[in-house]
Amino acid sequence: MKSLIKSFGYAFKGIVSCIAKERNLRIHLCFLTYMFGFLTVHDFFEVSKTQFAILIAVSALVISLELVNTGIESAVDLAADGKILPLAKLAKDVAAGAVLVSAIGAVAIGLVILYQPAAFVAMTEYYKVHIPEFIVLIVTVALSFVFVFAGPSGIFKKKK
Repeated sequence: MKSLIKSFGYAFKGIVSCIAKERNLRIHLCFLTYMFGFLTVHDFFEVSKTQFAILIAVSALVISLELVNTGIESAVDLAADGKILPLAKLAKDVAAGAVLVSAIGAVAIGLVILYQPAAFVAMTEYYKVHIPEFIVLIVTVALSFVFVFAGPSGIFKKKK
């Protein structure tokens, strides 16, 4: 049982490390947070349980491939020992391509499921009336930009 708990600990360490290191993963996580937030907190969109499950599955695929991509890049960098090798570059480019393909697919699926003009009209009307919530939304978007581009290490940098 201890080894199982340790393996989960290593997995979570890997995820946290990837979040700290990879800007693209932070971008995916921010988009997912907003999408699932709007889907669960408000009822602007009409989404079936099956559609919701599909959104979860494609989101998990993109995040998983981003984690795998980071692992491949790290292993290749270690093996290449700082040299620029054609096969090392190919391995990294192909892994990044896999993430891109899954992200494009996820966006396409999201558009098919979430393209509901009436929902966007309802959101606009809602935020016109609920100004404090709109301000919170704007502030969280600004904080998301800081999180994406500065990263956790940039946000929590220790002053010398």
